[in-house]
Amino acid sequence: ASISSEFRESSQSTNATATASSGNTLLNTEKDTPLVVDTYTHKKDIPSLEKEEQTNDEFEINVPVTEDVEELAMDVEKIVEEKEEKDNTADKLVADFGEFDPTLDLGSYKFPTLDLLDPHGVTGGITINQEELENNKNKIVETLKNYKIGIAQIKATIGPTVTLYEIVPEAGVRISKIKNLEDDIALSLAALGIRIIAPIPGKGTIGIEVPNKNATIVSMRSVIASSKFQKAEMELPIAFGKTISNETFVVDLAKMPHMLMAGATGQGKSVGLNAVLTSLLYKKHPAEVKFILVDPKKVELTLYNKIERHYLAKLPGSDEAIITDNTKVINTLNSLCIEMDNRYELLKIAMVRNLKEYNTKFKARKLNPNDGHKFLPYIVLVIDEFADLIMTAGKEVETPIARLAQLARAIGIHLIIATQRPSVNVITGIIKANFPARIAFRVTSKIDSRTILDAQGADQLIGRGDMLYTQGNEVTRIQCAFVDTPEIAKITEYIGSQRAYASAHELPEYSGEESGTNLDYDIADRDALFQEAAEVIVIAQQGSASLIQRKLKLGYNRAGRIVDQLEAAGIVGPFEGSKARQVLVSDLAALNILLNGEKG
Repeated sequence: ASISSEFRESSQSTNATATASSGNTLLNTEKDTPLVVDTYTHKKDIPSLEKEEQTNDEFEINVPVTEDVEELAMDVEKIVEEKEEKDNTADKLVADFGEFDPTLDLGSYKFPTLDLLDPHGVTGGITINQEELENNKNKIVETLKNYKIGIAQIKATIGPTVTLYEIVPEAGVRISKIKNLEDDIALSLAALGIRIIAPIPGKGTIGIEVPNKNATIVSMRSVIASSKFQKAEMELPIAFGKTISNETFVVDLAKMPHMLMAGATGQGKSVGLNAVLTSLLYKKHPAEVKFILVDPKKVELTLYNKIERHYLAKLPGSDEAIITDNTKVINTLNSLCIEMDNRYELLKIAMVRNLKEYNTKFKARKLNPNDGHKFLPYIVLVIDEFADLIMTAGKEVETPIARLAQLARAIGIHLIIATQRPSVNVITGIIKANFPARIAFRVTSKIDSRTILDAQGADQLIGRGDMLYTQGNEVTRIQCAFVDTPEIAKITEYIGSQRAYASAHELPEYSGEESGTNLDYDIADRDALFQEAAEVIVIAQQGSASLIQRKLKLGYNRAGRIVDQLEAAGIVGPFEGSKARQVLVSDLAALNILLNGEKG
């Protein structure tokens, strides 16, 4: 025990000596700078703060940085506060008054009822003729067997006007071989015209569409009453009719976003347009959608005059909302381009990307009406006979339509164009590129079918509302819903009898070149034959470029420029399409007075 205690004492004394010696060494190394023990970390490596100069230097360096951080923090805090205050204001307005409701201006408006539509055809649905189905099946199998094509399976799907026979050929049979037998199968079935779909998209089968002997009329009433249309949560739902599988076909015009409709005379285009308009009238409030109707035929869309103050849009100062004059069409299209630009400006200020987002923000009272913001309804432009417009106005119509088709989708302007002449000079490449949704009624040739759909098949339809719809690659066969003229009259009468807005929705004013005085031609720039041309025109009292060409033996371009100069001088009136211009000067004496007055 005594030995161990002695050992401990000697060890302690040795440690103390070692510590002292190490301390002396440290003091000598640091040049006698004393160490301060840090009470928090218990470290002995922090030098004393006796030198005031070091402290001051460090303080002077750190002070500006501290001030910058505080100032930045203040700025950020202010921005957040301002944003919160703005949002709170919108929330308070919504809490006090509720969301903005555009329909309150016509709060008592009632949608048309189903009673206004007639139940055409059989109300109980499609009648199945079992004998006809069996005969057609046997004839298809027999015809294919004659050409050594075996069938593993066959199934029939019955539609309103067409029955689809789906066949599964035996292994090793070429699809092209069946496709080439279209006419032979039609001959054996004694059918109006069959269509072979080889293969059916999404299925491993080949489809043969055979028209029913007793077609069922698809009424607009049955389509509107269907749960698919009633429950459709779309911006602009359109019920076209029923497919081969007897399902109601509903699409959203807002997602199309533009539609081209073509077909021969009397095949159902006008009924198709009425189906589109009826669908929207049954689903959308007058505050939510406006129509611009262009009707060069002057008789197809006149019934919609009754709903002018509810649903139609027109130019300021126009007598009638339905446009039948080609000059007004050009002005309306240009006015619609101005409306498009104005709407895009509002979307830019509101920092949203499309009309739906903008209206949602406006309803939530986050956009101030004092800054020019307002609820924007959808605008649907319907042109019934596009070929006539292209013939009379050409580029003046095509250019604004192409511009609207390219840009107007996001701001809720949608175009529906119908034509009975689907030739390439009417449906140009620019128009086709911007109209992804296309409807083809029966046409006379495969070339016309390819012009509309970029595919064959429309030449094999049976007419009377039988149509093909494509949006992209897939083609769907639909029996268009039938809505008769008396039904349209009842619907428009029902809507027109209710309280309406003070006037039709006004488009922005467009100041077109109404008269030749707007064309400024300097007298010095006039053609050398200007006076001779003026005399020819006044003597003949016929303002046409072809007359100047013949009489003065000029080319078309030069004669056209002279006519423009005559218009600027007030000698002839404005361009009137295919008609000759009106001559505004009665005789040569009056012409001389006019020309001498310019020189004086």
